Formats: sequence, C-alpha cells, structure tokens
Amino acid sequence: FAFRKLLQNPGRILRPYIREGMTVLDLGCGPGFFTPEMARLAGGSGKVIAADLQQGMLDQLRAKIQNSALASRIQFHRCLPDRIGLAEKCDFILVFYMLHEVPDQGSFLREIRSLLKAGGKVLLAEPAWHVSRGEFRDALARMEQAGFAVLESPRIRFSRAVVLGLAGAGRAGSGE
Repeated sequence: FAFRKLLQNPGRILRPYIREGMTVLDLGCGPGFFTPEMARLAGGSGKVIAADLQQGMLDQLRAKIQNSALASRIQFHRCLPDRIGLAEKCDFILVFYMLHEVPDQGSFLREIRSLLKAGGKVLLAEPAWHVSRGEFRDALARMEQAGFAVLESPRIRFSRAVVLGLAGAGRAGSGE
C-alpha cells in the first residue's frame, strides 16, 4: 500500500469531496485502501459504509482497522451478487477501479443513483491500462442514461475519472 499511496494518495484524491458529518460509501472497498481516509475526513459525526461483494475483503479491512479510533465510524456491508442491497442515502460514493467488473452496469448505476442524496457526488475512476477511452466513453453514456451528469474530470494517476452528480441538479459551469 505504501508505494500506491505515493502514486494515488487517498487524502489528496478524496479531500475535495468529503466533509465532517457526511455519510459516505466506499463501493467495492476491497481491503480498504481508501476507507480509513474516508473515515478520517467524515469525522466523528460521519459514517463510512465499506461495501464489497467478497467477504474476504471486508474481513481484511475489519482486521486492519479493528484497534483504531476509526473503527466506530465504519460500517461493513456485503453486497449481493446482482445488486448493492443498501437503502441508506449517501452524500458521497466512491466507485474506484470496479465498474468494469460489473456485468449489468446500467442497473448498477441506477442503484447508485437511488443511494445518492440530492447534492451528493460520485467519484468514479477506472484503470486507464484496463479500460480504453472508448470503453470509458461508453460507460459515461450509461451514467448519463442512469440520470447522472459529469461535474468534473479530476486527474488521478493511471486512471480515467469523473465526478458525477444527479442530472438536472443545477450545476454551475456545466454549459447548460
């Protein structure tokens, strides 16, 4: 993780989007590269939902944070094979390097949209070495069909990334 943190620093990537008191979702959290930083940024009054399809990933993350002050801020959720299966509304959702693994992206994106609070944001990043520009463009079209609008395109090393909000939410600087 140390080398990756030099290349993709979680604090630098997430700080613009997460504030004290937010409810945030680390979707496809894996062993928790971003989760602890999300918990730090959301603060004592915030909450992080660490969600993954694989119980083993959730167990690794649980072991990593179990004796830390952040443990009380993190809730674990095992996704179902065909859906996320959460009802809680979130201020921010991180979808990092996992959309390309989802068989039914349209359904998945609509479910993410249903979890996002008004004014909330989704940071979606895909690995540039694995997801071509064309594939990412196709995914962007699916995002728009699901009711999202691109708010910005942050620079994240080795990634294709966008920040999404709900379409029609009165975005400044969107050209609309």
